[in-house]
Amino acid sequence: MKNLILSSVLGLMSFGVFAQSEAKVSTEGGPMISIDKEVHDYGTIVQNAEPFCVFTVTNTGDQPLIISKCQGSCGCTVPECTTEPILPGATSAIRVKYDTNRIGAFTKQVTINSNATNNPALQVSIKGVVNAAQSTPSLEKEAAPMAPTDAK
Repeated sequence: MKNLILSSVLGLMSFGVFAQSEAKVSTEGGPMISIDKEVHDYGTIVQNAEPFCVFTVTNTGDQPLIISKCQGSCGCTVPECTTEPILPGATSAIRVKYDTNRIGAFTKQVTINSNATNNPALQVSIKGVVNAAQSTPSLEKEAAPMAPTDAK
């Protein structure tokens, strides 16, 4: 009889612990990050063209999203992001500057580090081709010497 009571009590206790842990998992969401696009394609641009593009981050979770750091894959890619908390349902812009003085094709990454439960180190990319700016011919030309005139 003691064994039956002990087994029942242990069974109910383990069921209670299991139910409690399941409830905790299902109610915890936390901050979640969503991005409007994974790649920004500059296309073909001219040297020294507009260097900025924007990625829009949305907090799709139920707690504030905090972006701790945005980092480009090299010095030619410089992201700017806020470290202010992004409330659930709110958005924030991440502005990325690429050095469009560099000629040629490029593909660079930006890592967005945050407290997001779904993707704490989200990576996005920028790509494109920078063509050399065409030089403009000089408007100043050397004036040809004038022939002397016969004035008599």
